[in-house]
Amino acid sequence: MGCGTSVTGSRAKKSERAIKAAILIQRWYRCYMARLEMRRQYALSIFQSIEYAEEQAQLQLSSFFTFMLDHFTYLNETDTGSDVQLLEYERTIEVPDSYRGPRLSFPLTVADTNSLLHAFKDQQHLHARYVLQLLHETKKLLKQMPNIIHLSTSYSKEITICGDLHGKLDDLLLIFYKNGLPSEENPYLFNGDFVDRGENSIEILIILFAFLLVYPNHLHLNRGNHEDHIMNLRYGFTKEVMKKYRSHSKKILNLLQDVYSWLPLATVIDSKVLIVHGGISDTTDLDFLNLFKRNKMKSVLRPPKSSTERNHDPERTDFVEYSPIRRVKKCLPGQDIAVKGMTRPSSSSSHTRRYTSDLLDVGEHMCLLHDGVNSGPLLEAQYLESSVRMPSVPSELTAKEWKQVVDILWSDPKNQNGCTPNKVRGGGCYFGPDVTARLLKRYNLKMLIRSHECKQEGYEISHDGQVITIFSASNYYEDGSNRGAYLKLNPDLIPRFVQYQVSKATRKQTLHQRVSVVEWSALKSLREKLYSRRSELTAAFRQYDPNYTGRISATEWASTVESVLHLDLPWRTLRSRLVQLAPDGSVEYLSCFNDLEIEPAIKEVQPALVETLYRYRTDLEIIFNIIDKDHSGLISIEEFRQTWKLFNSHLKIDIDDESIDNLARSIDFNKDGSIDFNEFLEAFHVVNKFENK
Repeated sequence: MGCGTSVTGSRAKKSERAIKAAILIQRWYRCYMARLEMRRQYALSIFQSIEYAEEQAQLQLSSFFTFMLDHFTYLNETDTGSDVQLLEYERTIEVPDSYRGPRLSFPLTVADTNSLLHAFKDQQHLHARYVLQLLHETKKLLKQMPNIIHLSTSYSKEITICGDLHGKLDDLLLIFYKNGLPSEENPYLFNGDFVDRGENSIEILIILFAFLLVYPNHLHLNRGNHEDHIMNLRYGFTKEVMKKYRSHSKKILNLLQDVYSWLPLATVIDSKVLIVHGGISDTTDLDFLNLFKRNKMKSVLRPPKSSTERNHDPERTDFVEYSPIRRVKKCLPGQDIAVKGMTRPSSSSSHTRRYTSDLLDVGEHMCLLHDGVNSGPLLEAQYLESSVRMPSVPSELTAKEWKQVVDILWSDPKNQNGCTPNKVRGGGCYFGPDVTARLLKRYNLKMLIRSHECKQEGYEISHDGQVITIFSASNYYEDGSNRGAYLKLNPDLIPRFVQYQVSKATRKQTLHQRVSVVEWSALKSLREKLYSRRSELTAAFRQYDPNYTGRISATEWASTVESVLHLDLPWRTLRSRLVQLAPDGSVEYLSCFNDLEIEPAIKEVQPALVETLYRYRTDLEIIFNIIDKDHSGLISIEEFRQTWKLFNSHLKIDIDDESIDNLARSIDFNKDGSIDFNEFLEAFHVVNKFENK
């Protein structure tokens, strides 16, 4: 009896110890997973903060890029011409016998869409002739559609809604593999941002437009904020098209501008679910959005001119004002314009009129004037040793129309009530639950579905279930950074989410390894951001360090970094990953620059200039893409000088011409008077010193 009791007690103790051990292991595992999740969350926050800061910079430069496009659009022949001219151009493009890709015939069939999918899986390109024909047919179809599409689930039972794809073809192919191809029984809605960032944006557009032509009532597209030719200049799509289609890229890109402008702005399902790309504001008016001419909105980044920029008297046709950078003198008929000694005959009279103008103090000459009764306002300008005569077309877009579209393409939800400007992105607004509730009640809706934001799990539900964010580009920032998702909506309007993640390199990695890769990539991007503002940060740090000790408090370091970078990140938490800490807890502030350098170092160039060029390298690339007439990728030293002068005049950066000339000569490695602009961009990238060695 006693022995049995002893055995029973021993077993009980062992069982108790096992339970305690299991509880300890469980606690440790939960803490471990919580730490990994925290690391993944702040890595995502870093990526998003940098992304939104870049978008803000893009919007802040919108007036400058408008100026550039106004001056170089006609120089680069961006007018696509009439449909007849376009068709004639398409017929002149020969498809060689050696071409092994898909050969399309219109109207398209399911066989054509299947051949496109197989070709793109094999990394083939569609010939330029077929691309232009496809875009032309897509434009004709889109022009027949309303601004807001109305759909019903009663016929197909379910509609699949996809969010941002951003050029990630593997995600689109995976969606089709898991969910089936678009068809009458399997309708899809793609909610904008098909292009930019990824490497296969043009292939995604071709696939979506092809399915749209085959199933116009069962595949639907909403416009996103990246269906915008100026956004494409910065975020990679323009460069992708130029690389893949070279001599025909101009026509393709220009036709795409028209296609973008005809994309529907919103979709309503069963009169209860509103789908827009970005969101809403407290002034969103669906009735207004449904009626205005949406093709007037070529780019959100080209807002309508204010009353001070337009002619003060709309009835007058003898002059136009325009001042994107500095002052432009008004010129009336009969006055003289001397553009570097050049004259031009008038098209509106038999005699020659001479014109004179003031010089812009940006090193260039221009004046806006009216050229008689035929062509409206004209611009005479000299850039890059080439006189250009072009119409200056006043925008018909009103401020209300522009704001309505900006709000639905750029806005984000927030948890707090109210509607405030979206200062993080620089466009649209933050809208709260109260704004959502009012709009849904006003239009008798139940739910708002939107995209526009990368979510770690591919989707997010907010505003008490009334707002759903769906994002379909997995691994958006880095392999393993996020899942993609799509949702299926049935007649009961109950969303069903399907998550996925395209995994190649990350498939064999542990969770810890995947998080570490994402975290490392985020911190690398953040260190580069710090390095690009090295001079400003150093000067700001030293205001707290008058004795040059090299150390300041953690609070001072965090507030200084935020005041310069404006990324709204938890700098105190991040400091241990970015800088070295002294034994007393203070920050050795220069240590955040120790591991990085801009390579290759060019001895003839001042360090301050190198830093400035690195910081604005993306903007310089946009400018170059605008003025690169033949898309050769080569830029003359004179073109480089003019590019920098234009940009310098806008940002008021204090760098003299001699420094720019020294830089241009130093990177003209073969001394042929031309610079490979891609090599120039590569010349200004930050590398880790120790990795490099």
